[in-house]
Amino acid sequence: MVDEETPVKTSSDNERDLRMEIPEVLNLLPLRDTVVFPVLIVPIAVGRESSIKLIDDSVVGGNRIIGVVAMKDPSVESPTMDDVYRVGTAVVIRMMGKMPDGIRLIAQGISRIEILEAVQTQPYLRVRVRVVQEPGEISEEDGLEIEALRRNIAASFQKVVQLSPNMPDELEGIALNVTEPHVLTDLVAAHLPLSIADKQKVLETFDLKERMRLLMQMLAREVEVLELGSKLQSEVHSELSKTQREYYLREQLKAIQRELGEMDENAAQIEELRQKIAEAKMPPEAEKEALRELDRLSRIPSASPEYTVARTYIETMVALPWSISTEDNLDISQVRQVLEDDHYGLEKVKERILEYLAVRKFKTEGVMRQPILCLVGPPGVGKTSLGRSIARALGRKFVRLSLGGIRDEAEIRGHRRTYIGALPGQIIQGIRRAGSNNPVFMLDEIDKVGADFRGDPSAALLEALDPEQNSQFRDHYLDVPFDLSKVLFITTANILDTILPPLRDRMEVIEIPGYTEDEKVEIAKRHLIPRQLQEHGLNEEEHIHWTEEGIRAVIRGYTREAGVRNLEREIASVCRKVARRFAEGETEKVLVDRAKVEEFLGAPRFEFEEISERTSQPGVAVGLVWTPVGGDIVFVEATLMSGSKGLLLTGQLGDVMRESAQTALSYIRSHAAQLGIEPNFFEKHDVHIHVPAGAIPKDGPSAGITMATALASLLTGRCVKPRLAMTGEITLSGRVLPVGGIKEKVLAAHRAGIETVILPSRNKKDLVEDVPQQVREQMRFVFVDTVDEVLKEALAVSTGTTRRRTRKKTEEKAVAAPAT
Repeated sequence: MVDEETPVKTSSDNERDLRMEIPEVLNLLPLRDTVVFPVLIVPIAVGRESSIKLIDDSVVGGNRIIGVVAMKDPSVESPTMDDVYRVGTAVVIRMMGKMPDGIRLIAQGISRIEILEAVQTQPYLRVRVRVVQEPGEISEEDGLEIEALRRNIAASFQKVVQLSPNMPDELEGIALNVTEPHVLTDLVAAHLPLSIADKQKVLETFDLKERMRLLMQMLAREVEVLELGSKLQSEVHSELSKTQREYYLREQLKAIQRELGEMDENAAQIEELRQKIAEAKMPPEAEKEALRELDRLSRIPSASPEYTVARTYIETMVALPWSISTEDNLDISQVRQVLEDDHYGLEKVKERILEYLAVRKFKTEGVMRQPILCLVGPPGVGKTSLGRSIARALGRKFVRLSLGGIRDEAEIRGHRRTYIGALPGQIIQGIRRAGSNNPVFMLDEIDKVGADFRGDPSAALLEALDPEQNSQFRDHYLDVPFDLSKVLFITTANILDTILPPLRDRMEVIEIPGYTEDEKVEIAKRHLIPRQLQEHGLNEEEHIHWTEEGIRAVIRGYTREAGVRNLEREIASVCRKVARRFAEGETEKVLVDRAKVEEFLGAPRFEFEEISERTSQPGVAVGLVWTPVGGDIVFVEATLMSGSKGLLLTGQLGDVMRESAQTALSYIRSHAAQLGIEPNFFEKHDVHIHVPAGAIPKDGPSAGITMATALASLLTGRCVKPRLAMTGEITLSGRVLPVGGIKEKVLAAHRAGIETVILPSRNKKDLVEDVPQQVREQMRFVFVDTVDEVLKEALAVSTGTTRRRTRKKTEEKAVAAPAT
């Protein structure tokens, strides 16, 4: 093992020893992390067995001159010629002493040596070397340049010693006393805090001028680094001195103010906050925490970062409406009138609010639980605006928080005060903005809350939306309970499936289905048209008048939605065109009827397919489906091909819908004789079922009876009755099971001009409760329990001859069609 080099200044008494002759072959001692320069006296620790034997042989042999060289990789245990540099130093051993862990040497560098080749590799290295001589006589021109370099090196080294805290001042004597350029260069390079690679580079530079230039570059870099470090240290010290000076002055100012009986500005602010805490009427636990933080604030210097954090916390606490409430409007008739004025329909929600007010009116003692309502429905039906209307009817403040896209739990519960820039959660911030502890708080789009590595906001909402727990809601920033039991929470969603089940269990779900055409007409007359006329600066007396025919034309031809957003956009488009006409000088009032709608908006974008045409051939049936934006109708088509009992399904059908098709086919095959189908018919044919609009994924069991009807129509040659649609799940035994979304499906059928709807018998109650009476009166409903009843109602009656002729044509087409 070799210790790190600890240079010792040379003496002129040793110069005569440096002139001794250096043998051509030297024992070579590899050194770890050490570069020895000529003239330099260094201590060397020898620990390897091979190195100890090298020293012993050299001393016993009477030749105290050996070669030393730095290793490229200090971790190598048994270095070879490949592990050492090619330039080293010949040294003479001055002193040697044995220690328990090896040998300690005092050696002095004599001259640079260049290793030519290895003469011996075991047990230690012996090499043939070439001694590199320093220049003798120097020309006058080179002498001037070398002298200039020597003086610059001496001055720069003195500066390094002065700036470096780790170099003793005695080293400045090297620059003052050493006049030989090569000696000064080597001594300065040895004492500079350079890397082994840089020192080796200096050692390997044989030309004196190049060596001195290289050292000047290293000195300049070192001076620059030390000056920058000194500047930074001075700035830090200056800043600390400034802070200490301000602290002393501030303390003196406090003492003077105490003597004069005055109060400093900081103390006045503390007293002001103490007064606000008393006026806030906080619960005992919150007041105790606020006073504790205030006492801490009084002891913190105003220049400290902690001062701002503590002050912000106290200001947030006193800004919260701990005891401020608005008085509810308990006049039920007036509340009903406000709700009716703002929204048409939505009877379920209105009834629930009125029921709450009725209970609130009679329960005057104790704490009354606030309902946690969840309004579920397609976009554009007025869920969000309904929350604002409820707040206006009750006389409460309204706060809305959109949860769509929120992924951080801290958005709900706040950040802990240990974080820089910490803030309360959005619930506490919303209540602070409202200025009362009983607002109507709307959590919009609760079904679109996300979750990632920062936590699950839905889980954080569990406490806030639980009437049993929200009286002790603890925000991470406040870290004290805040009573949310007086807040009327209303959430909105388009679908329930994505809501966390425990969270869904805490809410009272009220479904808001899509509007019927008649409801849309009334909404347009009462709300949409007046609002758009006002926004466009028009009035009904002078500029524009909408007829009911025109409104229905927009609804049927230019919108296909459950809500009314697109309807309002189209009405706004018409109003803009009318406003432009009047701006261009027209004075005649515009009557908006069907013709004007097509003139302003162009050809209708949506036209309901003529169902009679689509179902005029066997194998096509009309089904009803539910979507997040309302109901719709769907066509199920079936055809035959030559093959062997195969079933092909297309139209982006999900697994459940594929199983329904398999079930329908199995039922038809098992009842082939009853339907008049040849027993071996399926042995020679494949069946293909397709549900158009193939770009849209479809799934669910409610198309079971529709698929069975399409197959029965195809195989029996009997067409499905015109303007007839159906929905229901099928079983292998032929039972028809109930399905969901009845209102949306029936409304979609009504919009499409369907006259007869086949429904499962167990969905009769849903029809009566959910579907408006005016829709029920305009349509015919057939309730069924079995597939036989479905087929009996759905398939048109045909004579036997017609049936055989149709079946024959179907089989001929199947034979002509290629197998799939």
